[in-house]
Amino acid sequence: MSNVLETLKKNYIFAVVRGKDETAGYEICKAAVEGGIKNLEVTFSTPNAEKVMSDLVELYKDDETVVVGAGTVMTLDLAKKAKEAGAQFLVSPHFDAEIAKFAVDNDLDYMPGCATATEIVTAMNAGCKIIKLFPGGQLGAGFIKDIHGPIPEVQLMPSGGVSLDNIKEWADKGAVSVGVGSALSKDVATKGYESVTEIAKQFVNALK
Repeated sequence: MSNVLETLKKNYIFAVVRGKDETAGYEICKAAVEGGIKNLEVTFSTPNAEKVMSDLVELYKDDETVVVGAGTVMTLDLAKKAKEAGAQFLVSPHFDAEIAKFAVDNDLDYMPGCATATEIVTAMNAGCKIIKLFPGGQLGAGFIKDIHGPIPEVQLMPSGGVSLDNIKEWADKGAVSVGVGSALSKDVATKGYESVTEIAKQFVNALK
């Protein structure tokens, strides 16, 4: 298993960042790191996402605990752009065989969104080490326990529906990591980027 994957699992929480513009994406990520969330998933729904990624890679080049990756990777072309920007992992809302092969060939960790046993096993057979459970809010934490019955070795990461109220439950049910999105940045418009840092701290503390 790659060092990157081990760091991602140790950090546990992914900040799933959808900035309204390039600056917002960058600042939300920085604020998340200050609050203790060090897996940065910059989604391609953020304008100039590749620039945000490359700037973050440069900013944290001397900090091995911060891992920068790409989210909402819908196509092979976007996967290539993410790699060029320095992304160390790729996340999609779906499974894509082309992206999976590209990730394996380029030593990148690919976390595709899956919602059924068939999709999960297909992704595992394609070399995916962590499978994103999506939409997590619809599947629920009990889904992990159910899947671990027949497939105990699968490493699952819920994304969508992870909150301060249920993050501990996801962990207790066996999630190897979780993705937190809009909950992190919900107060930016009224309270600024400092709010992201405070909410990030609350998520980190909720796991303790």
